[in-house]
Amino acid sequence: MSAIAPQADPNRKLLETARTQIADGQLQEAARTLNKAQQNIPNDPRVFMLAGLMAEQGGNVPKAIDSLRHSVAISPDWGPGLLELALMLARHHQNDEALQLAEQVAALEPQNLVVLAGVVDIAHRAGHTEMAVRHLRRGLGMVPGDVQLRRLLARDLSALGQHTESLQVWDSLILQDAGDTEALLGRVQALLAAGRPSHAVADTTRLLELAPGDSVYAYYNALAHGVTPAHQPTELNRSLFDNLAEIYDQHTVRGLRYQLPKIVAERILARFPEKNLNVLDLGCGTGLLGVCLGRLDGYLIGVDISKKMIDQAIRHGIYDRFHTVNLLDALRETPGDIYEVMAALDVFIYTGDLREAIPDAFRILKPAGDLYFSCEAAPEDGPDLVLQATGRYAHKRSHVQQLCRDAGFQPVDVEDMVLRQEGGQPVQGFLVTARKPV
Repeated sequence: MSAIAPQADPNRKLLETARTQIADGQLQEAARTLNKAQQNIPNDPRVFMLAGLMAEQGGNVPKAIDSLRHSVAISPDWGPGLLELALMLARHHQNDEALQLAEQVAALEPQNLVVLAGVVDIAHRAGHTEMAVRHLRRGLGMVPGDVQLRRLLARDLSALGQHTESLQVWDSLILQDAGDTEALLGRVQALLAAGRPSHAVADTTRLLELAPGDSVYAYYNALAHGVTPAHQPTELNRSLFDNLAEIYDQHTVRGLRYQLPKIVAERILARFPEKNLNVLDLGCGTGLLGVCLGRLDGYLIGVDISKKMIDQAIRHGIYDRFHTVNLLDALRETPGDIYEVMAALDVFIYTGDLREAIPDAFRILKPAGDLYFSCEAAPEDGPDLVLQATGRYAHKRSHVQQLCRDAGFQPVDVEDMVLRQEGGQPVQGFLVTARKPV
C-alpha cells in the first residue's frame, strides 16, 4: 500500500470514526461512514479491512473473510491487512492459513510489536506453542525487560515441558518484583509441573500472606504440602475455561479428537427417539452435547461456571436456559425428580470428590432417568482420587461404580474408553451410564 501523508489523507478521520462505530456496535452508522470513505478512495484497502470487521461483528463471517481477502488482494504487502485477515481466520478456526499469514506478516514487519502480539495470539489460538515461543524470544530481543512477554514465555516453556528454563524466567521476574503475584503463582505451577511440590511452599506461603483468603492460593498451598484437595476452587476453573472459550471446540474436537458428546447424544436419542425429555447438561461448556442432540421436545438446560463458555453455547440456539454457577451448587440446589437425563462429560475431572455430586444427581433425576458422566482412570491399586500433573483429577473405576450403587443407581454400566488425545497420547478413562430405578 502506498503511503498517504496524514494531511493529504481524506479517509483518515472517516476510518477512525468507522472503527469507533464498529467497536460500539453501531454497524449501520459504520456502513454509512465506510461508504463515504470508499467514494473518496474506491480501492482503499483500509475500507475493506474495516468492512470485514464490521461484517464479523454483524455475524456474517463468510462476508467478513471475503472483505479482508479483498483488502489483502488490493495491497498484498500491507501488514495491518494481512494481520487482521490472519487474526480473523484464527478466530474462526482456519488455523493452517492463519499461521501461514502470521509468519508472512511477521517477516514483513519484524520490528512491529503490535504485529508480534497478533502473531503470538494466533499461535496460541492454533495450539502452536513452539511458534509462540519462537516469536516471544524474538520480541524479547527487541524489548528485553518486557514483563508480559516474559510471563507468556515462561508459561509456554512450562507447557512444552521445558521447566528449567521456565523457572529461570519466573525467577528473574520475582527477583525484579517480589510482590508479583502472577509470577509467584506461575513459579508455583511450574514447580508442581516439574514434580517439585515442596519447593513451591515458600511461594504459596508468600501468596497467602499477600491475600489470606484467596481460595486459589490455598489450593496450591495444599498441593505444595502434598495434600490432594477434595475439589478445585471455582475461581480456578472459571479462569481456565474463560481463557479457552473461543478456541475450545476447535481444540478439543479436532485437536484432541474428543467424541464424548457425540457418543452420549447417540445413546440418549436411541432411548428417546421422539426427543420428548428434559436434559440437564452439567459443565455444558460451548454446548457440544446440545449440538449433537439438536432441539428437544422438552427442556435442555446448560450449567457452566464460565460465562464466556456459555456465550459460545448461546450461539447455537439449542439450549432453553443457562445457569452460570458452580456444578456442585447447581446439584445441591436443584429440586428432585425433574430430568430424564443428566450428563456431566469431561466435568468431574475438574470437580474431584464425587461423594456429594452422585447422590444429588440421583435425587434430581426422574425414576428411570439416566446419568452419563466420564472420568479419567486412576490405578485400581491406588487411592480413590488422584490429582494428576495435568491439574485434572483421575478417579478409581471401582470407587465410582460403588458410589453410584450406594446412591441407589441400578444398573451401573462402566465402559473403558479413550476420552481424548493429549500430546499425541491417548487419555484413558471411562464412561458411566447409571439408571435410577422406577
